[in-house]
Amino acid sequence: MKLTVFGATGGIGREIVGQALASGHDVTAMVRDPARLTASGERLTVLRADLSDPESLRGALKGRDAVLSGLGARTRADAGVAARLTRSVLTAMEAEKVRRLLVVSAAPLGPVPDGQGVLDKAVLAIINNVLKDVYDDLRVMESDLAASAADWTAVRPPKLTNKQRTGRYRTVVGGTPSRGRSLARADVAHAMLAMIDDPATVKQGVGVAY
Repeated sequence: MKLTVFGATGGIGREIVGQALASGHDVTAMVRDPARLTASGERLTVLRADLSDPESLRGALKGRDAVLSGLGARTRADAGVAARLTRSVLTAMEAEKVRRLLVVSAAPLGPVPDGQGVLDKAVLAIINNVLKDVYDDLRVMESDLAASAADWTAVRPPKLTNKQRTGRYRTVVGGTPSRGRSLARADVAHAMLAMIDDPATVKQGVGVAY
């Protein structure tokens, strides 16, 4: 496939690029600082662009089969970046008639799973309060996705870790895995790549966790 990856220098973005290349995909990585991207290969194209300007993104989207985005706030101070930049991506995709889009969201935006324990509920309430601005940003992003013409999927992992990829995790389309407390960034990337051609995930939020 021909893939474009946004947020390619972030923790999940780097994993998407590396795993996609290892699987034989052609990858265009959109970055603000090319020096931060360590991946290389004949199938990799690295482009620098103003991510807030949809017109500057169109060249990287022309003829693409799918777009994968790891864009999002790294700190509370960055809240708002996910919705703002994803809106630019959606505008550029529509102009280039590219439909498939997979983005990283977060588990608290999904429904509370049946059987959720009291401790898990209490921890979730604390996290929601501390990271309220970040999650509000993601809610706006998901609302924009739902209103768009894109064939989108919002992948919703819980707490992210830097452990190695296992390929063993649970996914719930339209829901949240029960007692799912963590997931490696490498496995988030693995899940996103696996969902590209899965019609069941189109226009859905998908909970992913160990």
